[in-house]
Amino acid sequence: MRFALALCLMALPAFADQSDDARASAPRPVVSELVDMRAGLKSSFVGVVSAKAEIDLGFPLSGTIVERPVGVGDLVKKGDILAQLDPEDLDADVRTAQAGVTVVRAQLRSAQDAATRARALLGRGVDSETSLEDAQRALTAAEARFEQAQATLEQANDMRSFATMTAPQDGVITLVYEEAGASLVAGQSVLRLAGAEGREITIDLTEQDVAGLTVGTVFDASLTANADITAKATLTRIDPVAAASTRTRQVHLTLTEPPTGFRLGALVRVVPSADAQLGVSLARSAIRDFDTSPFVWVVDRTTNAVRRVPIALGPSIGSRVQIADGLEAGDEVITKGINSLEDGQIVGPRVTQ
Repeated sequence: MRFALALCLMALPAFADQSDDARASAPRPVVSELVDMRAGLKSSFVGVVSAKAEIDLGFPLSGTIVERPVGVGDLVKKGDILAQLDPEDLDADVRTAQAGVTVVRAQLRSAQDAATRARALLGRGVDSETSLEDAQRALTAAEARFEQAQATLEQANDMRSFATMTAPQDGVITLVYEEAGASLVAGQSVLRLAGAEGREITIDLTEQDVAGLTVGTVFDASLTANADITAKATLTRIDPVAAASTRTRQVHLTLTEPPTGFRLGALVRVVPSADAQLGVSLARSAIRDFDTSPFVWVVDRTTNAVRRVPIALGPSIGSRVQIADGLEAGDEVITKGINSLEDGQIVGPRVTQ
């Protein structure tokens, strides 16, 4: 009995060594991502209907607002008066310029008469050539002063016209910065005008969501207040810079012939259309030789072996990169530990983070 127990105790270290060797030789699990044309893309997004063209309006000169006949939500036509500055000083400048034109016009007439007389006297031989030359020089100077006075009057009239703010296009007032009585500096915003032509949906998305989208993708949009009111929207622009506070990017979807229910400020829900062509994106950390000959490691689960797959890269968005070519739906791409892999290496089961 003692002999058998001793044999068992002697065998334990050998069994322990075999277990350690087996664990060491077992393929290690890998962190990977399955390629899906909708990978990482939410089933729907919520956005806001906004104008494609929205501008802040102000006066190009300083002054005090005496009138602002429009407010938030007002519909305006091109040429409608939106605000007015106190024109008293500007009117005085116009009157001064008009008086200046009157004075130099009289001077010009006198110079013209003097030149005519000098020419006639020279023709009769009772005056000299020098007198005619002096009269011509005086006429030229008077003509120059007259042109200068006219330019000053035109400038004064232009400045007077700047005291009246008119709508540059049809639209709706979406924001008011200043009220009547406020003193302004040149260029200070007074109103915000949203153009009536063209509406779009703006959505704030994370970089991962944005990386799965491509310009031209078509979405189905519906009002959150009434899902029966729908429209088509096409992704036309992705802001190149993320918001500093939220690190999200704003995407712009242009509406195609939206119904009247899609008013400015309305909340809408958008989903990719059934036939939408969505992009593939991967974390930048999954790509080897990014700047030379980019490739990724793809796992063949029939053999659990990895293979090197060259890829073509699209634009980078944050920490993710769009893949233009090289991958297909269902491919399993290893995203961690890619520098320690070799072609044909056997790997363990897939794990996710």
